[in-house]
Amino acid sequence: MLKHHQCLWWFLLLFSIGIMIPYLEGVVINKKNDHQVIKTKTYMTPFFTLKPGHVVERFFYNTNFPEGHIAIKSFDVEVVDEEDNPIPLFETYLHHWGITRYYQHKDSKDPNINTSFTQLQEPNFIIAGNSGVCQKHALPHFFGTGAESRKTSSFLPHPYGIEVGNEKEVPLGYEEKWVLNIHAIDTRGVEDRIGCIECKRHLYNVTKDGLGMALEDDYIGGLRCCYDQTQCKVKKGYENKLGDDQQRNLYVRYTVKWVDWDDDLVIPLKVYIFDITDTWKPLMDSTGAPQQHNCLVEYNVGGTCSTNKVGDECNATKMVRLLSPSSGYIIYGMAHLHVGGLGSVLYGQDGRELCSSSPIYGNGSEIGNEKGYVVGMSTCYPKPGSVKLNNKEMLTLISKYHPSQTHIGVMGLFHIMVAQKLPNSIIQMEPLKQLANDRKKKITM
Repeated sequence: MLKHHQCLWWFLLLFSIGIMIPYLEGVVINKKNDHQVIKTKTYMTPFFTLKPGHVVERFFYNTNFPEGHIAIKSFDVEVVDEEDNPIPLFETYLHHWGITRYYQHKDSKDPNINTSFTQLQEPNFIIAGNSGVCQKHALPHFFGTGAESRKTSSFLPHPYGIEVGNEKEVPLGYEEKWVLNIHAIDTRGVEDRIGCIECKRHLYNVTKDGLGMALEDDYIGGLRCCYDQTQCKVKKGYENKLGDDQQRNLYVRYTVKWVDWDDDLVIPLKVYIFDITDTWKPLMDSTGAPQQHNCLVEYNVGGTCSTNKVGDECNATKMVRLLSPSSGYIIYGMAHLHVGGLGSVLYGQDGRELCSSSPIYGNGSEIGNEKGYVVGMSTCYPKPGSVKLNNKEMLTLISKYHPSQTHIGVMGLFHIMVAQKLPNSIIQMEPLKQLANDRKKKITM
């Protein structure tokens, strides 16, 4: 027979296992022993066709999305071919993607795939974006990155999630829908791969942007050069070598994780996106009114920096000051940078570091580890309650690129997700295995 202390040890072990099994499997437990299971579903967009050097930008309105009143836990994307095989960044560069909510009047037809957010007309369509500070229609997405998607975790720990599908929030006569925006560049056989993904003007040979507006003489590259159906320069004779195989159909495969909404089990998160190019200044204008936010989204980094000081005219290290839109606790944070990026940091008014995020560069030839590309971004998951924002607190965002390199059309975005309250019980914690599996998947793909 087992001795008393041995029995007690086994009892504690079995009791611990009994507690940890649902905990590790991503099942949320509250004091009343109710539970929620994280649900997962994978969807595919309609196909889009690419040939060497070709660019597509699509707005997949009314895209498939989980129905009902739910809390989103994560959203991940990948570009795949017709056999569902992932495509390397060497061949198709995913410049950016974003998933955005909007309300559509029930008497209106879906917009076409080439209609951008700025072209949607109220009252038929209302963009119901995130809680960020940028001007209307600028950076309205809830989740969104780019080439770094495969190795960037988007999972939101328990008991937090982004509340959607609440019928009380949908205006009368409207429906809640989602649009997935993707921008991809085929770099097979191009003369200058980095130049193509940075949308350098001389490689695209354009004089007008996608809206038909003439490009300024000093606009040397960026999103206004590589809009839908533009063409980056390919090596002479390359298309002939490919023959009939030069065109291929691709898809975006996206996976959503969520839980059913429950006021007692889920704490809602607000999504904020800050932009290093925001022209807002903490000063009043001549009328005494505060200046408006104007997020330019992209900027250029010069390659002649002699120093790496904040405010250096070559933009290698760029800084912007912003007011916190509300109070709350940071639960998740992540930056979006392009090739050449070194990292971003968000600071509080007292100089404390709130969150930092650094790029992961590939060093191989396999998918998910493409040499020279940003294949992931580190994320911050602060201990619950440890990083608090105060309403109207002056924040400082710093974004760094390599000071000895020139890069065109780069970005310096910072995403944070903020809870305005904390869980009541310590048992309401993140499902460790779910989070660990998500991270492991990002690292090993």
